[in-house]
Amino acid sequence: MIQHLIPYLVVAFIYTAVAMDYWRIARQNRPASETQASFQLHSAMVALGVILHGWLLYRDMFAVGGFNLGVYYALSAILWLTVLIYWIADLKHALHSLQAFVLPPAALFVLMPAFAIKDYYVNTEGLTLFSLHIVIAIVAYSLFTFAALHACLMRMAERALHQKNSWLALPGFPPLMVMDALLFRVLHIGFVLLTITLVSGMLFSEEIFDKPLQLNHKTVFSIASWFIYAWLLFGRFKYGWRGKTATRWTLIGFVLLLLAYIGSRFVLHVVLNR
Repeated sequence: MIQHLIPYLVVAFIYTAVAMDYWRIARQNRPASETQASFQLHSAMVALGVILHGWLLYRDMFAVGGFNLGVYYALSAILWLTVLIYWIADLKHALHSLQAFVLPPAALFVLMPAFAIKDYYVNTEGLTLFSLHIVIAIVAYSLFTFAALHACLMRMAERALHQKNSWLALPGFPPLMVMDALLFRVLHIGFVLLTITLVSGMLFSEEIFDKPLQLNHKTVFSIASWFIYAWLLFGRFKYGWRGKTATRWTLIGFVLLLLAYIGSRFVLHVVLNR
């Protein structure tokens, strides 16, 4: 049992250690020139954590030639992709402060599959389109998870601008215009992938599940979140929405998306054990 837990604990330790060291540096409020070496070390450690985390997911989710769709594995995969997206974005935009918020939940969710009591494998042999549908859906959810966390950070950053003694005095904090542009870049890509996910789900529902698409709560929440994101992107194009308006709609859409997928999986797999 202990040997089984070791790789999960190693990844959780890496994520937690980087986040804690970041807050240590933030409290010292040192000049950017003195923290650059530490941030480079953080980036290398996060890369190592992402590689190990990815290996664990591949081993756990594809161990028997199918997809393991357990809710714990789905959450772990979404947070893994969120950390990966953050790490890639950090290379260009220096989003050092984001790691303080992304890595702690990632450390928690990476441990969940280690304690999963039951697996939920779906045989995907001969169902290439279904496999692609799942992969695209997970990537889309990860992008919107990143967007939601990013929106929360933008709100905190905007509030910190008006509070000189704010606890959010984080070094290497990017300008709000840069954060805003990154948010909508992620939202555009996520919206395209969510659209593909919904369309492919509608087209292949009968082939995959032997029944036509049903108007259940998962479908309703998914479509509702699509309309929310479509409205947000339209508002950005037509009215130049940004700031509080953009972050508010981003979070509303994410909550609906969370209820659509994670909510249904949690009820089925955890509450009902089905």
